[in-house]
Amino acid sequence: MMPARESLMDAAFAALARRPWAAVRMVDVAAAAGVSRQTLYNEFGSKDGLARALVRREADGYLAGVERLLGAQGDVRERLAGVAEWVVSAARGNAVVRALVTGCWSSWLPSVSLAAVSSSSAVPAQRRADGALPSPGELAGAVRDRAVSAVVVGGAASGGEVGWACELVVRLALSCVVAPPGEGGGGGVGELVRGALRRQPVV
Repeated sequence: MMPARESLMDAAFAALARRPWAAVRMVDVAAAAGVSRQTLYNEFGSKDGLARALVRREADGYLAGVERLLGAQGDVRERLAGVAEWVVSAARGNAVVRALVTGCWSSWLPSVSLAAVSSSSAVPAQRRADGALPSPGELAGAVRDRAVSAVVVGGAASGGEVGWACELVVRLALSCVVAPPGEGGGGGVGELVRGALRRQPVV
C-alpha cells in the first residue's frame, strides 16, 4: 500500500488537472487519497506545505529521470541525447516541471516561494520541502553537472570542453521546451543534440 504522503501528493497533482490550485480543497485531496484531513495536516501542516512538498517531489522526479538516463549503458552521445529528450518530454507532460525549468508559473499552479520558509514540521520530508526550492538556473546547473560527471566517468577527457558540451545539451533542450521545433524543422531535440555533439570530439 502506498504511504499516505505519496497518496496525498498524487491526489493533489491529479486535482491540478481539473482545477486551479486556488480551487483545490484540502478536504477533497484527503478524500481522494482515502485518508483523514487530520492525516493531511499532520504530513504537510497547511495547503502551502502541501504545495511545497508537491513542487519538491516533481523537481526530485525530474532529476531522477536525468540520472537514470545518464546511468544507462551505451554511447555517451546517445545518453546525452536521451537526457535532452527527457528534459523536453518531462516539461511537456508535467506543468509543475515546466514551471520549474522555465520559471513561468501560471495562475493555475501553486504559488510557492523558491526561498526556504520557516518549518516546525516533525516530518523530515516536509522539513526538506520547506527548504529552498530550485530555481530554473539551479536545475539547469544540476542537469549539466550530472552530465559532466557521467561523461568523465564514461571515459571522455575532463576539462572545460566537457562542461561546455554538457551545457550546450541542457540549453538546447530548454530552448525546445520554450519554442518546440516546428514540423519539418530537422527533427526533435534528440537530433539537434546528436548533430551538435558530432562536432564535439570530447564526448
